[in-house]
Amino acid sequence: MFEKNEMIFGIRAVIEAIEAGKEIDKILIKRDLGGDLAKELFAALKQTTCPVQRVPIERLNKITRKNHQGVIAYISAITYQKAEDIVPMLFDEGKNGLIVLLDGITDVRNFGAIARTCECAGVDAIIIPKKNSVSVNADAIKTSAGALHTIPVCRENNILDTIKFLKESGFHVVAATEKGDYEYDKADYKDPICIIMGAEDTGIPYEHLALCDEWVKIPILGTIESLNVSVAAGILIYEAVKQRKAE
Repeated sequence: MFEKNEMIFGIRAVIEAIEAGKEIDKILIKRDLGGDLAKELFAALKQTTCPVQRVPIERLNKITRKNHQGVIAYISAITYQKAEDIVPMLFDEGKNGLIVLLDGITDVRNFGAIARTCECAGVDAIIIPKKNSVSVNADAIKTSAGALHTIPVCRENNILDTIKFLKESGFHVVAATEKGDYEYDKADYKDPICIIMGAEDTGIPYEHLALCDEWVKIPILGTIESLNVSVAAGILIYEAVKQRKAE
């Protein structure tokens, strides 16, 4: 048995974890890994959606001095969900869904802070991409004050497809962006809604923005150009709470 958040290493041990159906947060593999056992590992990886990073051997050696055989995996601290499972369940339960999608956010403390706000505000689920994104680790859980053990987190392979699925399912999609057409409190948050927050440096990719129903911005009155993303997320999330309570 593997404990949650445990690091495991060695090709055979990682294959066994995959075949046992363990929720793996990420796998680090030496760039030039080869051999018959490596082929078996790559075949097993085709059956899973866990992120894989090719890294230099030096990085693996810094993590552990034990015989890792060029492979280190981290067992996830939670079980990730899928939006295609969560959304129908929300409608079956008669809920007016409120979902937050974090598009490209990589800082675990911001992630944890947003998750804490989401839990306090009654958000139904958080969505993150599989690649170029935070994941649920011990630091994120600590910053979230345990909220990440409570609120469903969906990790999706393709955010474009996820946004399309949400819209087809009846969700209104609002993007927070400095390119916003109007201020955040002018948007309508009363129906099933997904709020998208992007990375502080790059924002939401344009191809994702193009699918959104509304682009909104938060007024900046000082000299600093933007808010911390966890603060910005809290502003939009509680605007949705306010409008829904008024209903």
